[in-house]
Amino acid sequence: MKLLRTFLIALAAFVLLFQTARAQSDAPLVLVMEAKGVVAPAMKEYIVRGIKTAEQRNAELLIIKLNTPGGLISEMEIIVQAIRASQVPVVVYVSPRGGTAGSAGAVITIAGHASAMAPETIIGAASPISGEGQDLEETLERKQKEALRAQVRALTEARSPEATALAEEMIEIARAVSASEAIDVGLVDFISSDLDELLSQLDGVEVQMPDGPRTLNTVNAQTQDLEMSFIEQLLDILVNPNITFLLVTIGVQAILIEISSPGGWVAGFIGAVCLALAAYGLGVLPVNWFGVIFLFLAFALFILEVKTHSFGALTAAGVGSFIIGGLVLFNSPGVPQFQQVSIPLVVGMGIVTGLVFAVIVGFALRSQRVPLRTGRESLPGASGTALSEIDPRGQVQVHSEQWSAELAEGEKNIQKGQAIEVVELQGLRLIVRRKR
Repeated sequence: MKLLRTFLIALAAFVLLFQTARAQSDAPLVLVMEAKGVVAPAMKEYIVRGIKTAEQRNAELLIIKLNTPGGLISEMEIIVQAIRASQVPVVVYVSPRGGTAGSAGAVITIAGHASAMAPETIIGAASPISGEGQDLEETLERKQKEALRAQVRALTEARSPEATALAEEMIEIARAVSASEAIDVGLVDFISSDLDELLSQLDGVEVQMPDGPRTLNTVNAQTQDLEMSFIEQLLDILVNPNITFLLVTIGVQAILIEISSPGGWVAGFIGAVCLALAAYGLGVLPVNWFGVIFLFLAFALFILEVKTHSFGALTAAGVGSFIIGGLVLFNSPGVPQFQQVSIPLVVGMGIVTGLVFAVIVGFALRSQRVPLRTGRESLPGASGTALSEIDPRGQVQVHSEQWSAELAEGEKNIQKGQAIEVVELQGLRLIVRRKR
């Protein structure tokens, strides 16, 4: 009986465990992504991959936690298209507190099948600018704004007229509003303090999908985070203007060092890798290419300093040109603050680069000016070993060669094995002395 009771208890525990596991597997799956930073190719790839993963795993919902100051319109449009074509409902959640759905991020938020904002977040300021950060030419600006206004009108058709008007003002006059202002006109659906509150608010909400209306079921939902891949994280880092600036600086410097002192490969390899990585950031960030001229001029002045020895005048001019180039390249008027390079970083790198480049290239060029001494010319001053007693003549080994040797004037006999130093070469005989 005791054995039977033990068996029944174990069986009951197994059944309970099985039912719990099955209940968990039947819980609706909600994938959660965290898209922060510039709207660039890295974010686009991340969100598109997230939507495909949600579809493959038959998720109930995909939540994109968005915090962005804006970015590229071309990447934004691809993200919007992917969201609207998704077979899984996509909710865009502007978070955390203090976060922003700015510029392109505002349109992405509106594109969600449902949208929410954390308290103290803002949305808007979506007026387009050029790739160099400048205001668009009048005709191009009108075309771009009309296209974006038409897009947000289409995305807000199911919302109130006030929401549509606000969305257009975000494009036309760069208006930005708080979370409470956005929900008052119906531009977003919820204000949610955290993810749990958002899931509670979404339960039973009907969203419009490509195949028709769908009611969300988020009761006891199982949430899983979907992180950025390594490549996506790398691409995201490369669009940081400070990182791009450092890569350009190191890359150009290394290449010029390789050119100034050829024969190695390390400097050239490092330079090529840095410039290749920097090219990605330069292709995404709003840059003024006129700044590149000042950067190359700076490195040219550093090389001239080493060759002409202007006692620091050319180095100072090179540092000034470097700083101007860095600021012009990234910090043109109109470029958003988040896409500008740090001024202390540019100034600091200008000074450090001037000093380091002058020292390294100076040593390389001076070594090229040192006369090459080989053969007989290299013997005076060379060290060697006495192969026999030298009194006053004997045999020595210098540079792995055996020579006849004679004591220098005033020198006493040298014993076998003692270190010697060559004073001069007379014919085929070395004049030597005891090494001091």
